[in-house]
Amino acid sequence: MAARATAPARTPVSGALRALTGSVAAKRIAFYLVAGWAAITLNFLLPRLMPGDPASAILLKMTELGPVSPQREAVVHRLFGGANSGPLWDQYVSYLGGLFRGDFGLSIAFYPTPVTDVVISGFWWTVILVGSATVIAFVVGTVLGAIAGWRPGQRFDSIASPLSIFVHSVPYFWIALILAFVFAFQWGWLPLAGGAGRNVEPGFTAAFIGSALEHAVLPAATIVLTSISGWLIHMRNMTASVINEDYVLLARAKGLPNSRVISGYAARNAILPSISGFAVSIGMVVGGSLLTELVFNYPGLGSLLNQAILNLDYPLMQGLFLVISLTVLAINFIADSIYVLLDPRTREVS
Repeated sequence: MAARATAPARTPVSGALRALTGSVAAKRIAFYLVAGWAAITLNFLLPRLMPGDPASAILLKMTELGPVSPQREAVVHRLFGGANSGPLWDQYVSYLGGLFRGDFGLSIAFYPTPVTDVVISGFWWTVILVGSATVIAFVVGTVLGAIAGWRPGQRFDSIASPLSIFVHSVPYFWIALILAFVFAFQWGWLPLAGGAGRNVEPGFTAAFIGSALEHAVLPAATIVLTSISGWLIHMRNMTASVINEDYVLLARAKGLPNSRVISGYAARNAILPSISGFAVSIGMVVGGSLLTELVFNYPGLGSLLNQAILNLDYPLMQGLFLVISLTVLAINFIADSIYVLLDPRTREVS
């Protein structure tokens, strides 16, 4: 008698992967594509709905030095756009074409450098700083929150929770100013500003990497200190609420070690809202990091945005806003995918 073929066992990981490659993934990708198109369109419309334009801003500065001839005025309008740029739809089509080519025009503050080159020069500084600091704050805050929530009201919880609430209420720039005053100005342990030493040649060398890490300590510490408290408080409250659930009580009744009960039962379910909160709050972290970069004169997107605003550099502002918006959308998509891997209830596999 022929043996009956048995279907392979479906593991949680395989189910999650099937969910990510099925209709759920298609819906999520479609949603984020629409959101990306909306961000691109708003980024196109907002500067054009504002009073003035890049050409008018340049001409205003030129008139402070003397009268501007009609020929020079026409050249400025042709280079930077203005009232004679054409119909809005034609501008939109030209804008989309330049977007796919990576062409955002020329920067006014860094003329004649293209906006793409200026944004790339500060993008990796911010990504490395914000990315590493945010991951450190999320991991450390989540672990400490789970420990505090496992034994609410005990010594660690009574110290960590009030301290976290206090730190969470302090603005980003205040933490940055305090760290700069104490560790850079008073004690002189760390550099006060900049991304690397002035005498260090940029490149993948030990001297440049060491100098960049030294200059990134204070900005990264600012982001970690102001972000870790929120994750700790949230994880503590969620862990304290799930430790009395039936599945946790059953795991403890079986005699499982506390470390396994915390990591495999309590923390896994308590961390789900934190994953969603991570995706939502990443925009706030990016916004706070821009202020932090201004305090430490860090060569990231925050410093570039400040220079763009001071110089009325509309093309650079437009490029920065678009890069920040698309980066936040990409991080949200990654966080949603991780949520599907962690929570089987979101896996709509047919």
